[in-house]
Amino acid sequence: MPRWKALPDELDPQVKEFASQLRRLVDRSGLGIAALADRTGYSKTSWERYLNGRLLAPKGAIVALAEVTGTNPVHLTTMWELAERAWSRSEARHDMTMEAIRISQARAALGEFGGPTAPSGGGKNGSATASRTTGIAGPAGVSPTVPPQAQAPRADQFGPADGFGPAAPVAPPEAPPGGAGGGGKRRLTMFLAGVVGAALVVLVAYVLTSGGDSDKNDKAGPSSAPTTSAPQLPAGVQCVGDSCTGKDPEAMGCGGDFADSPTRAVVGAVTVEVRYSKTCKAAWARIQGAAPGDSVQLDAGAKSSKKGLVGDADTDAYTPMVEVGTASDAKACATLATGVKGCTE
Repeated sequence: MPRWKALPDELDPQVKEFASQLRRLVDRSGLGIAALADRTGYSKTSWERYLNGRLLAPKGAIVALAEVTGTNPVHLTTMWELAERAWSRSEARHDMTMEAIRISQARAALGEFGGPTAPSGGGKNGSATASRTTGIAGPAGVSPTVPPQAQAPRADQFGPADGFGPAAPVAPPEAPPGGAGGGGKRRLTMFLAGVVGAALVVLVAYVLTSGGDSDKNDKAGPSSAPTTSAPQLPAGVQCVGDSCTGKDPEAMGCGGDFADSPTRAVVGAVTVEVRYSKTCKAAWARIQGAAPGDSVQLDAGAKSSKKGLVGDADTDAYTPMVEVGTASDAKACATLATGVKGCTE
């Protein structure tokens, strides 16, 4: 019976329960990891990741496990769906946390933390005081992620070229003789206040009308915009075509029932084969019965995959996927640690 490692503490309880159920099924079947990999078509390394909670098994692997262990696939698939939702929620929370960290780091680099300090002499004792935004709480040294609020423009930001304000400086009226200078200053002040008030009224009206039209145009959009829809993929399959290139075929759900091995060859004492998924429109190479240090690579003409290397505790390995039109467009090549090389037809 396999001796399992403790599942990670940070796993969602739903995912942890699902991984524990998979372990019980494997224990009850009496299969080793190598035999399980051989019967399901998923590698030994992948099953170790699934059973230790490091990666959520794709639906194809779960269906294959149910067939091998004689388990009702409907019940096991139901548990997988619940675990898959919990796994997606955990990834979303992780992405949001990382995004918040990146935003905070960017703001810190740009010097946007903290408020401006008041000039010296502003207080009663002439000492400088730091201004802060009220109503927003946050840890010390971390700027809260509150979007900047719009502020009404000042009248002195516009000049005659913008269509606001007086066209030319207004000369103050001459003070009448006989000591009436005080009344002239008051009239000048009232006149300038009226000009500024009128400019503000025009400015507010312009902003409101322009903003309304812009919102309508944004909501309306082009009248004849073409609509496209992404292809519907089977449950558990997460990529198709070029989006699969460079990705793990089992993590993307392209293996299992969605893949076959149209071509294979024997190189030395090992088997090398091309694995092709018509659903994902991609192929990858796999080597089985290999020794540590053996490697395999997929060659698809102008495209080729990274090498899959057999580890110290493994007997098989596979490469990332490459987009191909058909399985005949690719071949798998093995390089053994002994120096022997060979490829499929």
